[in-house]
Amino acid sequence: MRVAIPSISDEGLDSKVSGHFGRSPYYTFVDIENGEIKNVEVVPVPFEEHGPGDLPNFVKEHGGEVVIAYGMGPRATEFFQQLGINVVTGAGGRIRDVIDAFIHNMLEVDPYWKEKIEKEKKRKGECEGH
Repeated sequence: MRVAIPSISDEGLDSKVSGHFGRSPYYTFVDIENGEIKNVEVVPVPFEEHGPGDLPNFVKEHGGEVVIAYGMGPRATEFFQQLGINVVTGAGGRIRDVIDAFIHNMLEVDPYWKEKIEKEKKRKGECEGH
């Protein structure tokens, strides 16, 4: 299984999950076989601006089967699902810890991630529709 995680840096498993998948500069792809990490690949996001479906297609092109992210809107979630990619939201922290918890079916997610993102957007004065 290949898991894609939006990352704030190119440090692989030592990077942290990006707060919003659409603003992430990197994706860390982790190959898991028989409950073990077999390979880690960090890929820079090839575009600064993106349109609907660009990031889901980017993940699909790199073999992603599951996306683990903190925040993601319903439209993006739908694009991923249409491509056969499962989505897990509300996950944060160091990628190594997130993957370990995912492998052992112990991944804890923040059930209030949507509210926290909206609160942060309002604090920064961003539009709510983004």
